Amino acid sequence: MSEQDFKILISTAPNQEVAESLASNLIEARLAACVNIVPQVTSIYEWQGKIERESEVILLIKSTAGNFSAIEKLLNEQHPYDVPELISCNIDEISASYGQWLKSAIDK
Repeated sequence: MSEQDFKILISTAPNQEVAESLASNLIEARLAACVNIVPQVTSIYEWQGKIERESEVILLIKSTAGNFSAIEKLLNEQHPYDVPELISCNIDEISASYGQWLKSAIDK
């Protein structure tokens, strides 16, 4: 598996409880090796013609390109938002030991 196969996927959740539930489900399904939850961010965005300002938490999902569709499906089924955020970022380089761990955590 090359570095191009590893991805960081970014999502948001309305609160810590939802974020932890989603993260646990992703790990249990072996769709992610690790999910970091970053608390207390402010998101400002346009939704249905209005400017919204909400407190959210960020999920940084470490996974592979091959799991994107399954992660998207899980979020669409379990996320409380009408349109869950899911953005894929390439990992250009990764340490050999972390890459091996990431692969082994997903491939179990």
